[in-house]
Amino acid sequence: MSSPSVPLAATNATILETPVKQTTFRQDVWRRFRRNRLAVLGAGIVVLLIIVAALANVIAPYSPTLVDLNAQFEPPSLQHPFGTDYFGRDILSRVIHGARISLVIGLVPTMMALAFGTVVGVTAGFKGGKIDTVLMRLGDIVMAFPSLILAMVVTYTLGASLFTLFIALAVVGWAGAARVVRSQTLSLRQRDFVTASRAVGVGQTGIMFRHIIPNCLAPILILLTLGIPGAIMAEAGLSFLGVGAQPPTPSWGLMVNEGQEYLFSAPWASISPGLAILVTVLAFNFVGDGLRDALDPFLKGRM
Repeated sequence: MSSPSVPLAATNATILETPVKQTTFRQDVWRRFRRNRLAVLGAGIVVLLIIVAALANVIAPYSPTLVDLNAQFEPPSLQHPFGTDYFGRDILSRVIHGARISLVIGLVPTMMALAFGTVVGVTAGFKGGKIDTVLMRLGDIVMAFPSLILAMVVTYTLGASLFTLFIALAVVGWAGAARVVRSQTLSLRQRDFVTASRAVGVGQTGIMFRHIIPNCLAPILILLTLGIPGAIMAEAGLSFLGVGAQPPTPSWGLMVNEGQEYLFSAPWASISPGLAILVTVLAFNFVGDGLRDALDPFLKGRM
C-alpha cells in the first residue's frame, strides 16, 4: 500500500513552525573552545597553576629560602620529591613558589604592554597621517632590536629587580600589540557605527574608547594569552643570564641558572624548574590557540 502523500504546503508550514535554537556569541565561542581538547587541557593546567600559586604557602612542604647545608644535592626522595639544590633548599617548594613569580611576571608586563600598545595602535589607526607614521616607525625601531638584548639594556640601565623586569618586558612587547590593534582600527573606522557616531557628534576620543577598542577585545584577548608564555620565557632567559630575578627569589629561570653547573652530578636541580617552564608555556599556548580558533568567525562553519 502506498503511504498517503503529505501536501507540500503542510510540510513547509511544519518546517516554518519548528523552533530554531538561538545561541549567544559567548555560548558559540565556548562550544567551539571546548571541542579543542588541547585548549581544554591547557586551560585545566592554567587553573591548576593558579591554584598552586595561590596556595603556595599551604602546599609547599618547606620554606623556599630555607638553607640546610647538611642536605646539599640530595636526590629525589619521599622527604624531598624533587631533591635539593646546592644550598640544601627543597626544589619542590621553590618550584611551587616560583609559580607565583612566573604568573605575575607573565601577566603584569603583558597587560602593561597591551594597554600601551592598544592606545598607540588605536591612535595611529584612527588618526592616520603623520601621527600614524611617527608611532609606527617608533614601533618598527623597537621591533628591530632583538627583544632579549633590548630587555637586557633596559634592565642594566634601571637596575635588576622585579619592577625593572616588568618595565623591560613591557617595552619589548608593546610594538607588536600596537600593530595588531592598528590593523583592526583601520578596518573598524570605516564601519557604519563609527560614521553614525560622528554624525551625532561623538568626539574622536569617545569613538576610539567607546567603539573601536571594545571591538578589538577579541584579538587583544588572544594577544594576552599568547603574550604570557612569551613573557615567562623572557623572564626565564633574563634570570638565566643573571639580569632578571635576583637570589634568593624562587624564579624558575634563576633555578635553572643556579643548577646548570651541576647538570651532570645533580640534574634534578635544573630539570624540575625547566619542566615547569615547559608545561606552563605549552598550557598558555594551547589556550591561546584555542581562543584564536574559537573567536575566528571564518572557522564557525568548520567547528
